[in-house]
Amino acid sequence: QVGLVESGGGLAQAGGSLRLSCAASGRTFTADAMSWWRVAPGKDREFVAGTRRSGGITVVADSVKGRFTVARDNAKNTVYLQMDSLKAEDTAVYYCAAGQISQTFMLQRPSSYHSWGQGTRVTVST
Repeated sequence: QVGLVESGGGLAQAGGSLRLSCAASGRTFTADAMSWWRVAPGKDREFVAGTRRSGGITVVADSVKGRFTVARDNAKNTVYLQMDSLKAEDTAVYYCAAGQISQTFMLQRPSSYHSWGQGTRVTVST
């Protein structure tokens, strides 16, 4: 198992920025797939962005493309989500997940992940 701890959430104004961090602990940070998901009030879990260790591939959901960026620092065992141009609809609890996948499209499948963090809340005010 890989322990995941998210941080960096909080309150931001619309148009502002936040950077979320997800620190991996436990066994070596070797999970191929690391991703961010969110659950907004009254909505289902939604894939936000993900990255693969192999090839450095990143995938970003259409809803946040051009505003959010995902990156991982293997030396620090940490994956980041840089969120710019925040909107009220970005308000949600954001979760980090880790797993092993064989194909990139599997980044967007919740079943691909064996470890999930506890979540960090992001609130965007207008």
